[in-house]
Amino acid sequence: MKKIEAIIKPFKLDEVKEALHEVGVSGITVTEAKGFGRQKGHTELYRGAEYVVDFLPKVKLEVVVADALADRVVEAIANAAQTGRIGDGKIFVIPVEKALRIRTGETDEAAV
Repeated sequence: MKKIEAIIKPFKLDEVKEALHEVGVSGITVTEAKGFGRQKGHTELYRGAEYVVDFLPKVKLEVVVADALADRVVEAIANAAQTGRIGDGKIFVIPVEKALRIRTGETDEAAV
């Protein structure tokens, strides 16, 4: 199994959610996040004072899928989240050793 974490722009969430549904992902976790990458934020002018906006609003998605589905999920997220501009985000793929559904006791892929 693989855990796929994606940091994307907030306005792309609905498109990514639809793309994941189309490839067969049954559940995702979404967290509001703030951060910056290479663009290091930007400067803004407010009441005559210039200040740096370090942390930009982002959304973090987490999905756990079977190994066979991982590449399709990464591709679906990348295609749906891409705008072609700085700050589109990142996708990370992490191995998952074990999963357990607390309610039923199912383990591994049956738990996902």
